[in-house]
Amino acid sequence: MARLIRNRQVIPTNLLTRFLNSPASLLAHPHATSRRSLQTLAYEEIQANQDKPYTHTALILHGLLGSARNWRSFSRNLASSLSSYPSSEWRMVLVDLRNHGKSAEIKGLDPPHDMVNAAKDLSNFINSRGWDWPDVVIGHSMGGKVALQFAQSCANKDYGENVKLPKQLWVLDSVPGEVTSENSDGEVEKVLQTLQSLPPTVPSRKWLVNRMVELGFSKSLSEWIGTNLRKSGEGETWAFNLEGAVQMFNSYREMSYWSLLEHPPKGVEIAIVRAEKSDRWDSYVINRLERLASLEEDGFAGKISVHVLPNSGHWVHMDNPKGLLEIVAPKLKSLVS
Repeated sequence: MARLIRNRQVIPTNLLTRFLNSPASLLAHPHATSRRSLQTLAYEEIQANQDKPYTHTALILHGLLGSARNWRSFSRNLASSLSSYPSSEWRMVLVDLRNHGKSAEIKGLDPPHDMVNAAKDLSNFINSRGWDWPDVVIGHSMGGKVALQFAQSCANKDYGENVKLPKQLWVLDSVPGEVTSENSDGEVEKVLQTLQSLPPTVPSRKWLVNRMVELGFSKSLSEWIGTNLRKSGEGETWAFNLEGAVQMFNSYREMSYWSLLEHPPKGVEIAIVRAEKSDRWDSYVINRLERLASLEEDGFAGKISVHVLPNSGHWVHMDNPKGLLEIVAPKLKSLVS
């Protein structure tokens, strides 16, 4: 059973939730989950085995208006599936990106709110903890582009000479190039414009969901947006920094990482996962990726792989988590076999 860890006070609940401050405490409980809010980024940790120190680390990055908690279930299952190797123990580190989740409450994550600074936050976060560089980075949607920027900055030594590139970089249903009106249905823009038009405090989650449905959004999308509310006085307000998130979305649209995919750093595999039913891909992008994936390795560069997740729309971890696990887990296992 997962445990959510903060501070030092012990508060037993039926979910066996513990609040601690010691990193070593993570190893004392199966599927331990910890969260600490630092001046860098808020995060959670998940491991499968209580009695083993971790040997490998994967960073998990959520998408726009999401948070680390969106990826708890998938990360637990991934950690469990990797626990069969006696000589290895994987740690999943689920990060709240700037302006999102608990990181929205952290001071010091200054503008500009863009992919470059979101990736730099990861470097500052890793250094602040005194950790080794992650073996794997997995990013969904906007988080996928943050992951690409992280790899690019690592390759450019932007974070220092001692930086170590991840062995695998996973980009989940995120188009690597610029996102234009021609290859977007505009739904995200409509959501952001709608949220900006609403008062900063709304009466209740039910009120928000009903209002968004009235404006033409689906019930499922409206309910998901409602999960991003937190109590504020007699009403509820956003758990994310809306204006900062809008700036990040604009940067996500503008940034292109085709040059990184065309020249992947040596020793790095960049794995692109395209959801079969996602509306974010056009034939030009698909063909370009498949061409890059078909190139033979020459020993001087990394590699690109392309995977299609069947029976899934953009929300890959919700639509087909089992299928996603079957794609990702064997690749991670290959790093230790």
